[in-house]
Amino acid sequence: MRFCTVTSDRQRECACVSICYICALAQHTISFAIICEFVRMKGDIDMSKILIIEDDAAIAELEKDYLELSDFEVAIESDGSSGAAHAVDEDFDLILLDLMLPGMDGFEICKYIREKKDTPILMVSAKKDDIDKIRGLGLGADDYITKPFSPSELIARVKAHLARYKRLTASGTQENDVIEIRGLKIDKTARRVYINGVEKNFTTKEFDLLTFLASNPNHVYSKEELFKEIWEMESVGDIATVTVHIKKIREKIEESTAKPQYIETIWGVGYRFKV
Repeated sequence: MRFCTVTSDRQRECACVSICYICALAQHTISFAIICEFVRMKGDIDMSKILIIEDDAAIAELEKDYLELSDFEVAIESDGSSGAAHAVDEDFDLILLDLMLPGMDGFEICKYIREKKDTPILMVSAKKDDIDKIRGLGLGADDYITKPFSPSELIARVKAHLARYKRLTASGTQENDVIEIRGLKIDKTARRVYINGVEKNFTTKEFDLLTFLASNPNHVYSKEELFKEIWEMESVGDIATVTVHIKKIREKIEESTAKPQYIETIWGVGYRFKV
């Protein structure tokens, strides 16, 4: 390698700039190689696909950015009608659904999707009224997130719902695991519920909650304990969700919701599955 003699201040300045440029170029080349390898490795990972149905482009892009940073593949629909069609036509692992949408509102979309698929649905809305939460959850949504929310809360909820859904829907070849109590039949393997031989339709969380209580009969659980068990989160979320789901379950399995024979309310404590 040939070295030259630097004799003037101007030459020294040029030499320093050249050295800095060469170092920066080398560092950039190394960084680029690392990024390429990272992208190649990421391509081998089966990323979960999430559909965002949101008409506010800024919010949709922000949600998309944070989800992609957490290794999710994301698609966006800004219109209610096209969002509903996309959700049904393509297989997504989870759907983030806004309520106020052009063409078709979030409640209609939730009902439409739930009639065809059991994909986890997280409703996202600025509406804070309990009536909206109750209606959304009653139509089959698995969770309800109120705007504004932190990115960490969004990612935590998405990951929790995905993990539980994938774990519970994993197929197996073993004989079906069934719980039968006084005319109520819960097929845990097939995720189906029957009352006196008649099948009842359950959302993902309704089934999970009923199965958990029936699998632990005569044990009293608080709303906080049930929320942590079924939604797999402690402080993130609204435990009123538990009350809404219990109400919907009773409407499907009890002869009289005023005098339930399966799920009892233990006032001031929580709920118990009675055998």
